Amino acid sequence: MTVVDGEYLKEIEGARRDLRALISSKNCAPIMLRLAWHDAGTYDAKTKTGGPNGSIRNEYNHEANRGLKIAIDLCEEVKARHHKISYADLYQLAGVVAVEVTGGPTIDFVPGRKDSTVACKEGRLPDATKGASHLRDVFYRMGLSEKDIVALSGGHTLGRAHHERSGFEGPWTKEPLKFDNSYFLELIKGDSEGLLKLPTDKALMNDPVFRSYVEFYAKDEDAFFRDYAASHKKLSELGFTHPLAMKNILAKIGVIAAVVILSYLYAINRIAN
Repeated sequence: MTVVDGEYLKEIEGARRDLRALISSKNCAPIMLRLAWHDAGTYDAKTKTGGPNGSIRNEYNHEANRGLKIAIDLCEEVKARHHKISYADLYQLAGVVAVEVTGGPTIDFVPGRKDSTVACKEGRLPDATKGASHLRDVFYRMGLSEKDIVALSGGHTLGRAHHERSGFEGPWTKEPLKFDNSYFLELIKGDSEGLLKLPTDKALMNDPVFRSYVEFYAKDEDAFFRDYAASHKKLSELGFTHPLAMKNILAKIGVIAAVVILSYLYAINRIAN
């Protein structure tokens, strides 16, 4: 069990500094972000399985996770210096830092995720060769919305596809190590720049609901940053109960129990008198 006390929070801050230095020196923000996304993206809201629980270290051989062993091994360097941190927290923190280091929004990070050694079955992550209905099926299963789908897709402003990992090759934007709203600007431009456009990318332009968000984020980078930070936080916390929230729940249960007991004693006293 992950106990979030003062010592654990110090470890988190130390890991944050180490991740910032590592990601900056290795220029590995895109793959760290992909690691965080893929660890969280297996969540099933109905069965309460999968999600950001560190299990990707046992799933890196899945087809959709090709190449992620690189990021897992890089994170081991940080884990060795901050061994108290759960893998689940470490991978999500790496994703948060990856966005911030490349100029993206600050994303609220709450630690306390528990590790799992149970690997999810393949097939829960988005398939880049499919369209809008597939995106909805996958993200709705997680409990996310259409706005979340488009906002998170904007994270493809970082990085490039590698043929040996995905069957596709090339970057989505001209500056793949800069987090901005270029992904949406390039979608609107179409194929004229010769940059990567996956079937799932094109689906965002062909679907009228998705397209409205694309056009909005292309015009307003601040709005994209705000919505991306909110959607990233939701993704990183799927199935995760904040330690503080749990304390509040227990406190409420305690109050309810006290009220019930007092009411019972009052009733007994009235009968006795």
